[in-house]
Amino acid sequence: MGSGVESNEESENKGSMWSLDQKLDQPMDEEAGWLRNMHKEKKLSSLLLLRLAYQSLGVVYGDLGTSPLYVFYNTFPNGVKDQEDVIGALSLIIYSLTLVPLLKYVFIVLRANDNGQGGTLALYSLLCRHANIKTIPNQHRTDEELTTYSRSTIHEKSFADKTKRWLEGKGYIKNTILILVLVGTCMMIGDGILTPAISVLSASGGIKVNHPDLSGDVVLVVAVVILVGLFSMQHYGADRVGWLFAPVVLLWFLLIGGIGIFNLWKHGSNVLRAFSPVYIFRYFKRGGKESWTSLGGILLCITGTEALFADLGHFPVLSVQIAFTLVVFPCLLLAYSGQAAYLMNNMDHSPDVFYRSIPVSAETIYWPVFAVATAAAIVASQATITATFSIIKQALAHGCFPRVKVVHTSKKFLGQIYIPDINWILMVLCIAVTAGFKEQNQIGNAYGTAVVMVFLVTTLLMVLIMILVWRCHWILVLVFTGLSLIVECTYFTAVLFKLDQGGWAPIVIAAAFLIVMYVWHYGTKKRYEFEMHSKISMAWILGLGPSLGLVRVPGIGLVYTELASGVPHIFSHFITNLPAIHSVVVFVCVKYLPVYTVPEEERFLVKRIGPKNFHMFRCVARYGYKDLHKKDDDFEKKLLHNLFIFVRLEAMMEGGSDSDEYSLYEQQTEQSKDGVLNNRNIDSPNLDLTLTSLDSIVSIRSPSPRSSKIEVEELEYLNNCKDAGVVHILGNTVVRASRDSTFYKKIGVDYIYAFLSKICREHSVILNVPHESVLNVGQVFYI
Repeated sequence: MGSGVESNEESENKGSMWSLDQKLDQPMDEEAGWLRNMHKEKKLSSLLLLRLAYQSLGVVYGDLGTSPLYVFYNTFPNGVKDQEDVIGALSLIIYSLTLVPLLKYVFIVLRANDNGQGGTLALYSLLCRHANIKTIPNQHRTDEELTTYSRSTIHEKSFADKTKRWLEGKGYIKNTILILVLVGTCMMIGDGILTPAISVLSASGGIKVNHPDLSGDVVLVVAVVILVGLFSMQHYGADRVGWLFAPVVLLWFLLIGGIGIFNLWKHGSNVLRAFSPVYIFRYFKRGGKESWTSLGGILLCITGTEALFADLGHFPVLSVQIAFTLVVFPCLLLAYSGQAAYLMNNMDHSPDVFYRSIPVSAETIYWPVFAVATAAAIVASQATITATFSIIKQALAHGCFPRVKVVHTSKKFLGQIYIPDINWILMVLCIAVTAGFKEQNQIGNAYGTAVVMVFLVTTLLMVLIMILVWRCHWILVLVFTGLSLIVECTYFTAVLFKLDQGGWAPIVIAAAFLIVMYVWHYGTKKRYEFEMHSKISMAWILGLGPSLGLVRVPGIGLVYTELASGVPHIFSHFITNLPAIHSVVVFVCVKYLPVYTVPEEERFLVKRIGPKNFHMFRCVARYGYKDLHKKDDDFEKKLLHNLFIFVRLEAMMEGGSDSDEYSLYEQQTEQSKDGVLNNRNIDSPNLDLTLTSLDSIVSIRSPSPRSSKIEVEELEYLNNCKDAGVVHILGNTVVRASRDSTFYKKIGVDYIYAFLSKICREHSVILNVPHESVLNVGQVFYI
């Protein structure tokens, strides 16, 4: 009985403390409502669509377009034994291009983009907005009011609603989806290593065709030199030479299409029988296992399709579809048909059929094609490397990759970034693959393994997209899944036969990256859970009084935390061990949301914590996975700018007798700028305020004299504290595995996670905080 009474009293005390916390540290629903701003989707003209379709050639289709350099060599590495095999292989190429890039990706998967962003992590972000499957639960309902937080409504008791509840109900399902996404992401990183290797090596092989006496080592050295130059130029960004990409790739497609037409005219159009699927059946019936394993080479004709989705960028889906249907698809069909026609009469030329099928009556034709082929291979490699940087940036935003430095390389385009650490890792691995395998055949086997696994991951994620986001009928979902898995599983079984011939390489690379990403995400999740369970109650803060039991020194202290609500445990650790605290304390939470970007005017949410004389605030800085932190002075200025705006807005709301006397609406006017920002008797020359989030606020009546006086006094106090200095207080949390942890957990936490934490960039570097303004507070916790 006694224990029952104690538990009841304890629950009542907890309930009262919870009520106090909720009253003094409320969610930011109202503040988020102030920032709501609807954007209208712009309609594109036909001329602009064609222009964007032309530009998309250089960014999206470079990888897919260079496949004719090496497909037939990897399909028939030992030469062609029967002419019917050429027709059968061409038939497989035609229907592979039709089913996977054309039907599946261009017309279905591209529609699943996240506001123009593609890739497995973009699909994951889209799913996280429609179902609570994110393993780090740092989202709040105010985040759903962002203009970029688009999602469709799921009706109760529908198939989508049942699927949603099933996904949200089991923790292991969330973890499984995350691992699936990470596998696809790691394979795409492997793609970023293998694409430059096979594209540049295949293009460089043209030297040996015209000079047969040259050894293969010369071709290898040329390829390595090109790769070193390519990766060394990454820090300049693609913006300076990006204007060359589209004309180079367009010229490339016109060349391979024209060469294909020439070979069909010269060697006969008998190969066009391959448009009949009957020859696929005959190909497998005649060749047996050998024909089945050759699928690993035919698979290379659709490599670059996965990069097509990852490189989508800001191009409208319609422009990408136009480029594929009008230029890419017909030129690829002509190129492969022309090579097949040439092979029908030259069956022993499969290792270098592309260069041998070029009209060589004059060297004036051969060498320009070689130059364009090399340029196209470089463009394809550049697009894949850029896509890898973008993928790593998305993984950083999801807490799935150690902190690395991200450099913005373009003032015009947000998505063009450069990650130095990743760039050099990619270069070393790419050169190792090129020099280690030497033969295109083995690199092709490795490339095919990576690509087909990305296909499978995309298909499984698309099933959830079709159910939760598009709310398709289950029959359509079944048809899409069935057709996709039949094609992709067929290719997957073929690449399994070539694991010992280079197919193991992407698996090893992906496994290494997967361990790094999953262990880092696990440590990040446990750190967040620790902060959530150990946060301080407002009752404890109030018990300390306005001085917080310390000396309040002039200045503003920015306490960084992962919590968007509540006072972090690190703050109690700070005030327990130090005798003083700043006059103004702002708890800053920098968090990433499953959206591609957060508009600048909606980025900061500010809220007061506790009574006014405590001078404590909370600021949540929200970013999308494509957003970048600006320089610290810019971030700090914007944060303080929004803090001043909040104080003024708070005084306005409290100054009237009723909150309905103020109108908040989405219209930018000079009246709001003058009435709210400029009509204030306060001199703040150092602040340099500019109107951002207050553009939508218009005062209907002036605040009362009393509230205006209080506002002026607090703004003067804040301005004086700002002039005294701003200090950034960062937590240096060390994660350790508890004694009763399993062996694998101790290895993962105490060794792998600890090693990654030491070699990765510090929080102050990522946030661009100057060292002279940083105060680190250390703590250790066990999981």
